[in-house]
Amino acid sequence: MTPLVTVTPRLEQEFRWDFYDQQNGKGSQGNGQHLYNYGGPGGPRVELIPAYNWEVIVAPPPYVTASGPKGTAEGWGDWPAFLVKYRLISANAQNGDYIVTAFFQMSDPLGTPGAISNNVLTAQPTIAGGKGWGNFDIQTTLSTQVPVSALSSPGKTASTNMKNFGDPILWNTAFQYHFLQYFWPQLEVNYTYWPNGTHSGLNQVMLTPGLILGRFKIGMDSPTRPINLIVGAGYQVAVTPNPVVQNNLVGTIRVTF
Repeated sequence: MTPLVTVTPRLEQEFRWDFYDQQNGKGSQGNGQHLYNYGGPGGPRVELIPAYNWEVIVAPPPYVTASGPKGTAEGWGDWPAFLVKYRLISANAQNGDYIVTAFFQMSDPLGTPGAISNNVLTAQPTIAGGKGWGNFDIQTTLSTQVPVSALSSPGKTASTNMKNFGDPILWNTAFQYHFLQYFWPQLEVNYTYWPNGTHSGLNQVMLTPGLILGRFKIGMDSPTRPINLIVGAGYQVAVTPNPVVQNNLVGTIRVTF
């Protein structure tokens, strides 16, 4: 099952909508903003498998409302222009139950104020893997966000926003168990390290316990391909001091086909 936050190395074909209720930290690292993100970091999106070993994810920008020390604002969040996956190697449950996949994603800033936009165009290469042991599995991704260009924002030039963004390194790992057909409890460990930029030298670890329910058959796409409904929720909380993000309530609805 695709985890709540970690992008699965598996190839999926589905419609997906996520909701985030995010509270940023209030110390020297966080900006204290409270963000409602109607669409998650990837926005309401469609995930398609156009060819063997390939997946493409396309999405409109998510709609975000913000309030806090940076003021009140609402508008479109940064646009996750596309994410492409290529499956490098894989094996089914009878032959090792593993997968390794490469991703590449671009995110385009829309410049919405109120800490909604990071004002930086980013490229994000990722390597991902997964391994199953019966009903238990681990899925993990390792990536870096590379700033390509930037927009100016109130009081900051484009070059300042580029420098402040840095090159964060992200490592997400999901531990998942499957029982009673429809139940998928999980625990995710979401790690970020900023080697430079505004948060230079900061490590942040968030834990995301959650539960996903599915796949509930709701129709047929063909005589052999069911249409399934999946729902889930979890709570992401920082366990390191002075975090950029303090906590985050995550919800997801998906329809696979």
